[in-house]
Amino acid sequence: MIKKLSLSIFAAAAMASALCQAADQPKLVVVLVVDGLPNEQVLRYRDQFGQGGFRRLLDQGAWFSNAHQAHGITVTAVGHAAVLSGAYPYQHGVVGNNWIDPVTHATTYCTEDPAYTYLGEETRPSDGTSPSRLRVSTLGDELRYASGERAKVVTVSGKDRGAILLAGKTGTAYMYMDKSGNFASSSYYMQAHPAWVQRFQAARPQDRYYGKSWTPLLPAAAYAGDAEEPPASASGGRNRFPFSYYSESGALDASYYARLRVGPYLDELTLEFARAAVEGENLGRNPAGVPDVLGVSLSSHDYVNHAFGPESRMSHDHLQRLDRMLAGFFSYLEQRVGMDNVMVVLTADHGFPNVPEFAHAHHLDAGRINGDQLVSALERHLAMKFSVPGLVLGTASPNVLPNIYLDHELMAKSGLKSADVEQAASQFLLQQPGVNEVYTRSQFEAGAATPTRIATLMRRAWNRQVSGDLMVVNKPNWFPGSGSGTSHGSPYSYDTNVPLMIMGKRWIRPGAYGQYAEVVDIAPTLAHLLRVRPPSGAEGRVLTETLR
Repeated sequence: MIKKLSLSIFAAAAMASALCQAADQPKLVVVLVVDGLPNEQVLRYRDQFGQGGFRRLLDQGAWFSNAHQAHGITVTAVGHAAVLSGAYPYQHGVVGNNWIDPVTHATTYCTEDPAYTYLGEETRPSDGTSPSRLRVSTLGDELRYASGERAKVVTVSGKDRGAILLAGKTGTAYMYMDKSGNFASSSYYMQAHPAWVQRFQAARPQDRYYGKSWTPLLPAAAYAGDAEEPPASASGGRNRFPFSYYSESGALDASYYARLRVGPYLDELTLEFARAAVEGENLGRNPAGVPDVLGVSLSSHDYVNHAFGPESRMSHDHLQRLDRMLAGFFSYLEQRVGMDNVMVVLTADHGFPNVPEFAHAHHLDAGRINGDQLVSALERHLAMKFSVPGLVLGTASPNVLPNIYLDHELMAKSGLKSADVEQAASQFLLQQPGVNEVYTRSQFEAGAATPTRIATLMRRAWNRQVSGDLMVVNKPNWFPGSGSGTSHGSPYSYDTNVPLMIMGKRWIRPGAYGQYAEVVDIAPTLAHLLRVRPPSGAEGRVLTETLR
């Protein structure tokens, strides 16, 4: 009898402890990733924000002005993989949006997986359908493991890699389909969409923007100092304000749905789908009393900055519109879940440099590197030096240089030492315009790279199994690519310094924090608050200074 009573008391105490623990935790964790948002833009335009969006995060949350994506290849896939894994690329294995497979020598997309297809949508071989190439767990995976898979983890993005890499191995990802304008998942996650997704698709909200134009939100004086839009082109000036949403065919077709990515409307649709997910999955009201996670990656700022640069009026205006959208989303969460029960994290996958011509006009050394021409010149140089053509396999993307791959099988057959070929390639590349540093596989494997900040970031970005043999770092304000616009991908602060804001008044101490922080700190901090183990590859720290 005493034994049974003791067991009953123990069970009651355990239940009370569990209930107390649940009461101390958020009911919903919302992780927002604004694709391509430099922290500098948040600070520069802060005074123009409304009350409920970015300003709410800045005033009611903890925000770090010196937060960084602390790896050397600052692109979408790498940054998204870091957010909820807390890991660097050398561990999580996502070394770029694309890379070259070391066995097949084929270009590989970060989330492609031929074993799975989109549900109800055309699937091309290189489309992103699963997280099979992500080599570590995420916060959502650990939460689902700890809760016996009762916690729900749902993500949505305008890009497949944005949704899939936030969702981890066991969450559920939905991504924008640029041929139909739908949000859809893949057969990795389910065999058929739930009813709430089917209802959302049937309503076709993406069609309501046809024939509309994106025009400035604020009075003209608010944009004083911004760079002008690019000159009107042969398209009749349709790539500047007013930016029109249309198709050449005059019908709702793939060109129209792809055009929606540039400007405010894709983000508006993404947040609308996120609301539908909150209601359809009952997020934040989990009957098991465990927290849920909603990941939202807002893709359009990246498209806008690529096309016009972060100094442009169009980028400025897009951020102001996004601010108002976030205010509306937070108001919705207040009504649906109660913000006292919600923790919000906002960050970015990478920043952005200015358009090189803009930087050059401000007396900075700046320019463009033609990646294809650089790789071709390297191939010719090595062929002449070693009398062996074909030593360079190439780079997965000429617009993001860092990884250049050599043909190890050919080097072995030709009796060449890889270190000798790497050294010759490095010496050649360092003489080319716009190239600042070159790191080799032999250097990284031997731990011989000079311990500078840039070398550290590049080593973190290098994965022994899938990265290239040469890691090329452009000079500041130079970037690989030709034509107009700008691009990211470097280890410099304009690409690494991103917003990091955490809001949740029951758990987070508001304030401006100037100490150094990294995006990989997010996952360990959330794991600490949710009382689950950190993700398997996490190396970040718990941001204890922000905790109540």
